[in-house]
Amino acid sequence: MNEAISQILATYEIRSLEDSLRALREVMQEIALLGLWRSKFFEKVAFYGGTALRVLYGLDRFSEDLDFSLLEKSESFDLADYSEALKKELASFGFAVEIESRAKPAGAAIQSAFLKADTRTQMITVEFDRGLVQQVPRNQVLKIKLEIDTDPPPGFSTETRYLLRPVPFAVRTFSLPDLFAGKMHAVLCREWKSRVKGRDWYDLVWFAAHHPELRISHLEQRMRQTGHWAGPMPLTAGGLRNLLTRRIDSVDIGQIRKEVEPFVKDATSLVLWSKEFFLDVASRIKTV
Repeated sequence: MNEAISQILATYEIRSLEDSLRALREVMQEIALLGLWRSKFFEKVAFYGGTALRVLYGLDRFSEDLDFSLLEKSESFDLADYSEALKKELASFGFAVEIESRAKPAGAAIQSAFLKADTRTQMITVEFDRGLVQQVPRNQVLKIKLEIDTDPPPGFSTETRYLLRPVPFAVRTFSLPDLFAGKMHAVLCREWKSRVKGRDWYDLVWFAAHHPELRISHLEQRMRQTGHWAGPMPLTAGGLRNLLTRRIDSVDIGQIRKEVEPFVKDATSLVLWSKEFFLDVASRIKTV
C-alpha cells in the first residue's frame, strides 16, 4: 500500500465494513481533489457542499458526493475534460477507476459524472482486513458522484484552503458565509425524493454552532434563481427568520433524523432534535 494512504487510514477507527467503506470513500475523494488541483480545475471552479465542509472545515458527518460551482457562468465548460486527470491521479495511488459522464439535459445548469471502482479490488489495494473484504459482494461498485453548477448565482466570494494529505495541495472553496447561504437555501427550498434531506438540517446545526455568519445577499440570489424569492424587495434578516420558522414548523423531525442517522457516528447527538430545538438554533444565526 502507498505510504501516504497508509498514514491517512491510520487516522480512522475501522471496526466494521461500514467503517472501512467510509474510509475508502474519503481517501478516494481527497485523491480526486488532488487530481483536480493538478489539472488547474480550481482556477475556474470552487468546491462547496457537505463534503467541502467535512474535508476542509471538519464537519463531523460523512458525505458522499463532490459538489462544485463554476466561478462564472460558462456554456463551454465540460467536466469530462478532467476525467483523465482524475483517473491518472487515482491510479498513481493504486486505485483503478472509471469515470462515467452523464449527459446534461437540455437547458440544465448541472453537469455530473460518477467515479466508479470495484469495491473489493480497492479494499484489497489498501490492505483492509480480509474478513472485511469477504463481506463485500463480488462486483459491488463504489461510486462517488461529481456535480458542478455551470450557472452559479452571483454574490459569493471564495478562498483557498490547503490540504496536506496525501501530499500538500490547494483547493478553492466558497467562503464560510457563502457556504452557509448555500446550505440555508437547501434547508428552505430543497425537496429530495419528496422528502426533506436530514443532512441539510444537521449541517444547519453545525453552522450555527461553529460558523453562524450567513451572507444573506447570496442566499437571496440563490432563491431568486430557483424562483423561491421574487419581487423588488430584498431578503432581510427578519424575512429569513420568518421563512425558517415556517420551514421548521412544517418539517417532519422523525423523518429528517432517520435520513441523517447513517451519516453520523454518534446518533445520540440527534436526540435533542425537535421543533423547539431548531427554533433555538435559528436564533443563533447571524446575517452579514
